Amino acid sequence: MENPSEDSLQTVAARAPITAQRKLNIHLQEQMPKPYLARALEAVDPEHINGSTDHNNNGMSVLQQHVAFFDKDKDGIVYPCDTYKGFRAIGFNVPFSLLSAVVINVAFSYYTLPGWIPSLKFPLYIENIHRAKHGSDTESYDTEGRFDPAKFDAIFSKYAIKHQDKLTFWEIQCMLKGNRNSNDFLGW
Repeated sequence: MENPSEDSLQTVAARAPITAQRKLNIHLQEQMPKPYLARALEAVDPEHINGSTDHNNNGMSVLQQHVAFFDKDKDGIVYPCDTYKGFRAIGFNVPFSLLSAVVINVAFSYYTLPGWIPSLKFPLYIENIHRAKHGSDTESYDTEGRFDPAKFDAIFSKYAIKHQDKLTFWEIQCMLKGNRNSNDFLGW
């Protein structure tokens, strides 16, 4: 195999200043095995190369596991009231939790339904949650619900300025703006 040229490995382009502002972690492959490989069952990072070892994945994709947090009765369906309770459980206030429950369930319910007839209960079916993946996101999940560690790491290498391992409110706003796709009004 031919060795890569210096230019083929550059992550910054002189005439594209945004590439210098939003740097990538060029050492990720040294920090964890196969960071380019999307993981179906475990959300891995350089500090947790095997994912959450104390968590049972129940054979669900990482995206399904993410949404299953809101499914406290474990029936495989997340209703707006479940979304609301989940947001409250992680510390969000009542207005934000209510708004999130309405927006998330109304926007994504139809895509996850097992059939074609809409439901006015706006359920999210965890089994089909991969159908609700939208543009203008971080791309940490692929269209099948697998977790992409390189994309997840890029969130922090590009946008975490104050702390390397977390984002401030304003850094999140910059990330959301930076990940917008044109004409993707639902994703904005």
